[in-house]
Amino acid sequence: MTAWLDNLIPLKGRLNHLQLAGWKPGKVAAEDLGCRLLADVMIPMKDGTKLSADVYLPRAPGRYPAIVQFSAYNRDLHSIGVPKGTNEIGSPPVITARGYAQVVVTARGVGRSEGELRRWHAESEVQDHLACVAWAGEQPWSSGDVCLFGTSYYGMNQPTIAAHRPPALKAFFCNEICTDYRRHVFRYAGYPNIEFFGLWTGANFTAKGVKLYVPPVVRALLSHVVNRPYLWNLVRPRIDAIMQGFKKNRPIPRALENLVTFFADTDTDPNNRSDEGSFRRLSQIDVPFVVVQNRGNISLHQFGAYDLFENAGTPADRKWLIIGPAEYELPAYSWQLEALAFFDHVVKGIDNGYDRQPAVRWWRDGAGDGESAWGTAADFPPPASRTLALHPAATGTLEVEPVAEAASHWLAAPQVPGLVPGTDSVMPHVLRFAWKVPADMELVGPARFRLGLASTEIDTHVTVRLDRIDRAGRRQCLSMGNQRAATRQVMPEFSTRAEQAIDDRIKAPLVPGEPVDLMVNLTPTAAVLHARDTLELAVASRPALLAASVREGFLSYENYGLPQYIARNTLLHGARTALELTVLQ
Repeated sequence: MTAWLDNLIPLKGRLNHLQLAGWKPGKVAAEDLGCRLLADVMIPMKDGTKLSADVYLPRAPGRYPAIVQFSAYNRDLHSIGVPKGTNEIGSPPVITARGYAQVVVTARGVGRSEGELRRWHAESEVQDHLACVAWAGEQPWSSGDVCLFGTSYYGMNQPTIAAHRPPALKAFFCNEICTDYRRHVFRYAGYPNIEFFGLWTGANFTAKGVKLYVPPVVRALLSHVVNRPYLWNLVRPRIDAIMQGFKKNRPIPRALENLVTFFADTDTDPNNRSDEGSFRRLSQIDVPFVVVQNRGNISLHQFGAYDLFENAGTPADRKWLIIGPAEYELPAYSWQLEALAFFDHVVKGIDNGYDRQPAVRWWRDGAGDGESAWGTAADFPPPASRTLALHPAATGTLEVEPVAEAASHWLAAPQVPGLVPGTDSVMPHVLRFAWKVPADMELVGPARFRLGLASTEIDTHVTVRLDRIDRAGRRQCLSMGNQRAATRQVMPEFSTRAEQAIDDRIKAPLVPGEPVDLMVNLTPTAAVLHARDTLELAVASRPALLAASVREGFLSYENYGLPQYIARNTLLHGARTALELTVLQ
């Protein structure tokens, strides 16, 4: 396919409404430079294998900073607007128009890249990614400066690359990431993350999807039809059903081998071993970065952003954390203007005001008319904050003072065939505790639930949800968390202010009837509460009982291969049980 035909139809760009976190840049480095595609450029690796990349350049001749994006996804639908994870690179015409080259690389064995698909985030993939960063800095259209940008897969590999300190890398902007792949992705709350991987592989790693080829001119034409807000408005009400459909697809054999490795701990191939993530190497990062967190992610991509911000070696005045609202948006066309403003300042030296932005900005969920939509602080949690401990009482309330020792029981009833309806009328499946908010306040920061727990079985699950119910009776999820009771060993050396890291490798079966102390990490909160609102804490042993909908902005996977025990669980009221929230002073 000739280059002129590849660029016959201009690609349609797209921006979501979330772009700038409460500010407007004073100036931009460039505008309206256009977009042209160099399709299937082959990048040589050290062993002779060549990886295929689409390179998007401004139409105006020149040398531009390169934004490199590396993924195991086939990229042939990435610019069309189809609501899949492959769209997490942003919109090429938006990026090139502002004076940046965009290099989108597919991993070995995917699309037109040579070689065989390896383990996702394999150590060898890291080396390939580093080779692509070096290559991009040496091209005739490149200024020699390289940046990284993207969401999820395109974001979580960025800290790993930055920790290697490649000379060409000048900055990165990542969105919705994990720093410990095992704890944050492969396993969650002590279980193999079966439901997520079923969805993810079924959506992206079928035989047809991995090798799909759509000519660039066709992609461009489709972008004018599909890449429009109306499509997402039509898809959003059906997104749950679409996800269920993806789970029914059969992945390719290599993807199935990878899954078995993740689930069964058989990752022993030294040439194909998965990288563990960046959490041990964050102190080696020294380049400027921005990390964005979507509060709607419950069991995926939640705690890595806070880990990176807290522990990266980058100077405090050269790193920023943005905590956005709970919002489920695919394609992921959010935060592009924020990223370009950041790169304009850091890479191109433009005085646009980015260096004067506070280190932490968060969306003030629930702010009223006339109130600022964004809060700011110098750190996370904000220095002007305190811990609010709310103690569940046997009466069904949450109390600010310690409560008397007592016991409340709930039935741990996994969704198993033959489960008799109506058992919750004899013993509740969900415990609920409510607190009437006495005065206006703002929650910003970590949330966790520590509880004394006893069970009649050797293992059980605890799922927790925190809701705000406003004075009109409208309910909104604020935070969620899950934890397997048999995995409760805290790792202080890897814990952060947002997460008490739990080692799922250490399993300590419960002794029926004997109490243990369990820590459930809830997702950090950022919400304005008004007097006479109600906070409700719900506790159960099946996530589906407390599920938050994707249509409401929350992505919560419910099937982790939970312990299939029907048991009476006991919550022990008193000093050992409390909901701990972070409140602005």
